[in-house]
Amino acid sequence: MTDSADAVVSLYLRHAAAYDQQRGRKLMEAHWLDRFLSRLPATPSVLDIGCGMGEPIARHLIERGCAVTGIDSAAPLIALCRKRFPQQDWQVGDMRELALGRRFDGLIAWDSFFHLKPDDQRRMFPLFRAHAADGAALLFTSGPGHGEAIGSFEGEPLYHGSLDPSEYRALLNATGFAVVEHIVEDPNCGGHTVWLAQRTT
Repeated sequence: MTDSADAVVSLYLRHAAAYDQQRGRKLMEAHWLDRFLSRLPATPSVLDIGCGMGEPIARHLIERGCAVTGIDSAAPLIALCRKRFPQQDWQVGDMRELALGRRFDGLIAWDSFFHLKPDDQRRMFPLFRAHAADGAALLFTSGPGHGEAIGSFEGEPLYHGSLDPSEYRALLNATGFAVVEHIVEDPNCGGHTVWLAQRTT
């Protein structure tokens, strides 16, 4: 499975146009995004980690007054973000090397963070902390339990990894975040397993 994990960036680079076409614009995530937004100040800064082509999630945030900084490893997807939302800040980069030198009111890693191998996921939590302002909200998706799974995109294997829920809680606690809400395979959100946390220290 390691080979599949290492190939995720290449997969999105090669099939960026197909992903843009296939990713639905219907926002089943809206109720989670609105819960996230309810914990942010007015006109907040939001870091979208693994932002893809900016639709529909970043669009939803921008339309609600957020100043969005998006980071994604796939340059063709970032190019689409820049074309669609030129007033926002879009950067090509690997989330595992996140070092923007600033803090945000909110951080989101929706359907992106779970493409990392478990050890890489563990190393992300200090990076979340380093980019989170006091009281910042953090929203991300994971698998329902510890393990690895291989999906398919454009006929090629697509890696997904997850830690155990107890380990996510421990990592959040160790980096100063408290879990606000956690739902496993939310039936109202396409079966996503969702975490909403907030920086407390």
